[in-house]
Amino acid sequence: MSPRLPSRTSPLAAALGRRGATGALVLVATASLALAGCTKPAEPAGSTAGGGSGATPDTAQVTQAASGPTCSLEEYKGDKIDLADAVVGFSQSEKEDNPFRIAETQSIKDEATKQGVKQLLTTNAQSTLSKQISDIQDMIAKGAQALIVAPLNSDGLQPALEAARAKNIPVITIDRQLTSGACDTYVTFLGSNFVEQGKRAAQQLIKGTGGQGKVAILLGTSGNGVTTDRTKGFVDEIKASAPGIEIVAQQTGDFARDKGQQVTEQILQSNKDVTAIYAENDEMGLGAQAAIISAGKTPGTDIQIYSVDGTKNAVSQIVAGQYNGVIESNPRFGPLAFDTLKKFESGEPVGQKIIISDSEYDATNAKDKVNAAY
Repeated sequence: MSPRLPSRTSPLAAALGRRGATGALVLVATASLALAGCTKPAEPAGSTAGGGSGATPDTAQVTQAASGPTCSLEEYKGDKIDLADAVVGFSQSEKEDNPFRIAETQSIKDEATKQGVKQLLTTNAQSTLSKQISDIQDMIAKGAQALIVAPLNSDGLQPALEAARAKNIPVITIDRQLTSGACDTYVTFLGSNFVEQGKRAAQQLIKGTGGQGKVAILLGTSGNGVTTDRTKGFVDEIKASAPGIEIVAQQTGDFARDKGQQVTEQILQSNKDVTAIYAENDEMGLGAQAAIISAGKTPGTDIQIYSVDGTKNAVSQIVAGQYNGVIESNPRFGPLAFDTLKKFESGEPVGQKIIISDSEYDATNAKDKVNAAY
């Protein structure tokens, strides 16, 4: 993820534009369902969280049909709150210098205003777990009555969660799932299925390459559940559906554009016959694009590029013919987060895991859908 590039720049200018920092990823959507509860579905199939952040039918998050355990205010305990008279805290995990985090935070702020929240407290952990813990504890000390948290990691937030649970403060987690129990240390998780995202990226690549060629994978941050899931989904689908594709390299690009470019340069030096790259976020994909150009090859043609996110930077490069496919990871959590919080506070059970149905982009639709990217 990165500063935005013009949608019709030259390939070189697009690829060598200012490099962004850490890419933002959404959370682990395949962890086991935690703690059995009621089984009432929390959302109907195809439910759309509208409003906020200039949301339109093309940009709003759409949730899958809910099933499995739920969580209610009665089970979780705590006081019933009215958003118009409430203090709500939002803990962002990573610095807002990339499209995903920028869009995510703005969506929360916009929806808080739309819902008439009395006060929204916002913090940014700057990719530091200890800071996110202290940020959440500070917001509790300042009177936060509900929390929306974008966890930095799936583990490690226990001290902050315990501080919230001691006061029965509801915690809504977004874009990265915690390994601790839902309806115990937090109410619910909202986010994407990252195994499925990896699988869909593989399907795009198989279609685009005709199921033949040598592929390199740019992995996200080591030890991150999103990296694990997006890798699993991709590799399993390639093995199952495309025996003619060989995965020749897997190297960590840390979800960053500059690291993605550096790693791709190394891969291309040692694997000169690579024909496609799968990057586990757009930032690394755009870094790979720059590396391909530096190697004297044409991105999108000589070496195809597929990634996950849905930034305008990447989608515009599909329009330009310099990129091949992107699986969306929609960061506009504001409407869904506040809708879920309102239902919970009204006494209605909400799903412990609410999964988003993400879109995708390729040469057949990118021109028409680029304005829906973020």
